[in-house]
Amino acid sequence: MKRWLLIFVGCFLASLGVIVLTHSDLVTGGTAGLSLSIAYLTGLPFAILFFLINIPFYLFSISRMGLSFTVTTILSVSILTLMTSMNTFLPDFSIPYWFGALVGGVVIGLGLSLLFRHQASLGGSNILALFLQKRFGFDPGKTNFLFDCVVVASSLYAIGWVKGFFSVLSIAVTSKVISYYKQGYVAKKSEQPVQRTIELSSKKLSTDL
Repeated sequence: MKRWLLIFVGCFLASLGVIVLTHSDLVTGGTAGLSLSIAYLTGLPFAILFFLINIPFYLFSISRMGLSFTVTTILSVSILTLMTSMNTFLPDFSIPYWFGALVGGVVIGLGLSLLFRHQASLGGSNILALFLQKRFGFDPGKTNFLFDCVVVASSLYAIGWVKGFFSVLSIAVTSKVISYYKQGYVAKKSEQPVQRTIELSSKKLSTDL
């Protein structure tokens, strides 16, 4: 129950960060950033685009990260989709680029860190980042940053150079936050059997004495 509560909080923080970026006319990385860019160009709802673009990544996740992680990720994406759709009910307002980049980046980074620590993600590059950390020990923050830069670069036509600069600043802040909390994202699960072995050994030692 506590795990799902923290996952919900992580989704809330991430959705809040996306809404901040939306009202700053900035984009973020990953499938969320790609969805924002397409939303700017087409006028289609971000929530629907975000959900649809993530579908191919779910297939990769099932084969590489397992069913449990994939199901948790799908639920997390669905929660974030519902939360960001509430933006349509908010009044129209604008946030300065620099403020949106810093605050949006920090909030999204905190949200993703919570999700990563509890074996969940928001799909897309998040799945790839965690897979590369699990397989090769890569820093998930730096991996996310590289993927996100590609997304932002592909979005320059939609948002322009100035907004592109602040979008890169935003994903740099997000990546820094993720890197800061990177310990235990994937290793947390594998540490449990070790902890269990230590407990059993301690009990055996106490019995022998």
